[in-house]
Amino acid sequence: MIPRRTHRGAKALRYSVLTKNQSSSNVTASTSRTYATSITYGTSSKSPQTVIEKVVERYTVGLPRGHTVQAGDYVMIRPEHVMTHDNTGPVISKFKSIGATSIHNHRQPVFTLDHDVQNLSPANLQKYSKIESFARQNHIDFYPAGRGIGHQILIEEGYAFPYTLTVASDSHSNMYGGVGCVGTPIVRTDAAALWATGKTWWQVPRMIRVELKGRLRAGVTGKDVIVALCGAFGKDEVLNGAVEFCGEGVESLTVEERLTIANMTTEWGALAGVFPVDRTLIDYYDGVVDKLERRTFGGEGIPPPPEHPRLNRTRVDSLRQTHSTSFASDPAATYALRLSFDLSSLVPHVSGPNSVKIATPLPNLEDKSVKVNKAYLVSCTNSRVGDLKSAADVFRGYETPSSSASPVSASVSRDVSTIKHHVHPSVQFYIAAASSVVQAESEARGDWDVLVRAGAKVLPAGCGPCIGLGVGLLEEGEVGISATNRNYKGRMGHPNAQAYLASPSVVAASAVQGIICGPDSLSSLRLEHKDLDLEPKYHIVESPSLKSTTSSTLAESTTTNSTSIEIMPPFPTQINGPILFLPADNVSTDAIYPGKYTYQDSMSRSQMGEVVLENYSQNASGTPSTSSSTTSNANPNRTTISAPLLISGFNFGTGSSREQAATSLLAAGVPLVVAGSFGDIFKRNAINNGLICLECPSLVDYLSSTYSTQLEGAHNANADNNTSSLGLKLGLEVDMAEGVMVLSEGKKESKFTFKSVGTSVQELWICGGLEGLVLKELREAREGMA
Repeated sequence: MIPRRTHRGAKALRYSVLTKNQSSSNVTASTSRTYATSITYGTSSKSPQTVIEKVVERYTVGLPRGHTVQAGDYVMIRPEHVMTHDNTGPVISKFKSIGATSIHNHRQPVFTLDHDVQNLSPANLQKYSKIESFARQNHIDFYPAGRGIGHQILIEEGYAFPYTLTVASDSHSNMYGGVGCVGTPIVRTDAAALWATGKTWWQVPRMIRVELKGRLRAGVTGKDVIVALCGAFGKDEVLNGAVEFCGEGVESLTVEERLTIANMTTEWGALAGVFPVDRTLIDYYDGVVDKLERRTFGGEGIPPPPEHPRLNRTRVDSLRQTHSTSFASDPAATYALRLSFDLSSLVPHVSGPNSVKIATPLPNLEDKSVKVNKAYLVSCTNSRVGDLKSAADVFRGYETPSSSASPVSASVSRDVSTIKHHVHPSVQFYIAAASSVVQAESEARGDWDVLVRAGAKVLPAGCGPCIGLGVGLLEEGEVGISATNRNYKGRMGHPNAQAYLASPSVVAASAVQGIICGPDSLSSLRLEHKDLDLEPKYHIVESPSLKSTTSSTLAESTTTNSTSIEIMPPFPTQINGPILFLPADNVSTDAIYPGKYTYQDSMSRSQMGEVVLENYSQNASGTPSTSSSTTSNANPNRTTISAPLLISGFNFGTGSSREQAATSLLAAGVPLVVAGSFGDIFKRNAINNGLICLECPSLVDYLSSTYSTQLEGAHNANADNNTSSLGLKLGLEVDMAEGVMVLSEGKKESKFTFKSVGTSVQELWICGGLEGLVLKELREAREGMA
């Protein structure tokens, strides 16, 4: 294993500089409640900004006076809220290990138990009990198992609110963008730092503007939009970017549809997906507050219910005023990329199998009669009131194609209790509401009862099958169709199963027919597709100021270093070892560390190392490794690490925010990962835990083209290839100071240049990660007060 690192001799990281409370006009959190949406901001001569950059600036602390937050900036943020779920247990452990004794701002954290809610084992119940106890002791808002999925709760309870910045230790916090909130994922170590200090670091992503034109046809939904976008722009166009939706097509999308689209911008590769605040959204909040203000029983003299702390008339009126003053992107704001998508050209789409990059028009799949074994209407993506109604309408046999554009409206002339269709005998159909509030409303409307009487199997409100936990998972050789957000290989069950994603109505129809199909296949009023162009209309328009660059990450990684960089001892100057090459793009966190182990907090470090890459390939899983670290006698400042080195394709580590995707590689003895590019959430986990990540597209391209025959797949293949380079005799020597990699192929050597890591990342490595750094700073702060 790699020797344990200490922080002796480390230089002061810029983290401490950024966190100083310098004079600025930015919003800062305190125990008294002040919302960014209730504060007036005057105009100034600042540089043009997108609305996302403006919101982030509101929550940036220590910003030098006069500086305008722009894409690419490293900033210290103090978000409105930070949500953790079942991973709260490990975050508590991290919080205590850094020596923190109190929560910086008890109004900032939110705990929601939602992932492993079907697990009634004593160990899991004890874990849940400890989380609740910690919440009560520290006056933190807590939502127990059964209340619903955390992301849905944050929308329902107003923690995610327009023009605010709210983060979560979960990759699908992008969903908050559906209500005009900048939602972005953090990781467990960040959450512990936020509890202790109220802030954490963030690099503002590149800005991407997506213009939606036209209106959706009947029977086409928000799920079809994001599935089609993932397929149409499936070459990392939005990777690690912040997507801003705009255009006349937005106003025709319901809030539920916007939440679905924003939710799956995560799978698209983005770090945020934000919709504008418009009349549709304000009307939605007016309706929410109207419900909250209703008395349980009628009659005069009964006082109104107590005002909700976050969803109330005052806050919504303030939002209305902010919106009316046109708080929006500046006309001259800079975008790295502009995309256009015609909603009116879209037909229902299906994603998969086993990849969100594969999007197929539904009529093309219907022609293939793909048999289905299991169907799922679960998750925070598509299990809200309108989604459940859409599915129920399929079983009712309504012949007018259901459109979620009016999700909770039903013709008064229809008998909502009527059932015309039932679940196919060969299909198991599982349903779980996004929250208990959703389920209660669905029950009141009669939709839930229709689904149950039609043969659906009810699961508790929570993540369940979407994360691969609980009952109803896909078995070997089975095919499933789901309204969830991910269909990565092995995520929803066995690695040799196939998973497709579709809208709730398509999932319901497929459950009825036993094959992948749309609801019109059950109707005498079939939609005619023969005269339609089944491919959606879209195009890319690069920003004039960035014509030569679509990804700053890739551009930087191919830059030749002309001078060496400073290395802070004992950060390694050289790293060398044999290569494990995974010749695939989009290797997901599920492939690196399977979801079924994610919430087994009792797993030891060695056990984590044994299951790493299990879903990618059984041949690569738990690859045995040895590593060593040596210091030069001639130069004590030069340290060399010898260990197996992992190399993979582009967008390595896409998917969830699970920290173990990085720490399990460290547990297996891998100190360094080289890739064409990285999913940002994986890279963040890696940096925070001391796993070195380097981008070298030229090396990846060379290995892929040279060894494509032996490995049965080039670098542009999908991770389902199940191939690795275990049989190849390849070695790599990495000079961190000079920015040069030397690939050894027997007697042949080839050189590749790369952009090395800076001193900030080096110090995080020296400190053992962000956890060690915060521990160091808290200790120094206490010593300074003594």
